[in-house]
Amino acid sequence: MPSSPNEIFDIVDETDQVIGQAPRGRVHAEGLMHRAVHILVWNSRNEVFLQKRSMSKDQMPGVWTTSASGHVDSGEDYDTAAVRELGEELGIQIQGPEAMQLLFKHPACKHTGAEFIQVYHLVWDADMTLDPEEIDAGAWYQPDALDALIREDRRNYAPSFRLIWGIVRQQDAQAFFGESSDSLQ
Repeated sequence: MPSSPNEIFDIVDETDQVIGQAPRGRVHAEGLMHRAVHILVWNSRNEVFLQKRSMSKDQMPGVWTTSASGHVDSGEDYDTAAVRELGEELGIQIQGPEAMQLLFKHPACKHTGAEFIQVYHLVWDADMTLDPEEIDAGAWYQPDALDALIREDRRNYAPSFRLIWGIVRQQDAQAFFGESSDSLQ
């Protein structure tokens, strides 16, 4: 379903509490804080799926980003939005949010486009059906190869994705090395 500037989003305050509603176009034009979800889909070969955003998107057209992502609709919660976005963008139908793992929540900032984001992890080895109105292409990447591609030309990747990927990779390193982020630098 294509985005409409008249979609209604919840506007939130610095603590992610709803303080009102406004149309998508106004929320983006005025930089109002709102909510979004991002899902990283992994397969059993430890590859992450990325989507290349459609050139018809109103924001960040033609760049690579998380497997699936989208705004939380007014009155919707993060978990429901994540399940919905998986179905809409990738054709992945899951029974509920329990099929995913919540990785983290990040506060609204310039890199997220004033969005509070919740980031999820899903392991999926079955087929996907990409929505051609949302996605121009998709590909699976090994983490180290993706790191190299991002270093080569970061402009090919959405700022929110680069932020998310950096956090995920730091968490991976912490789990692997058992060290704090300060000692990894």
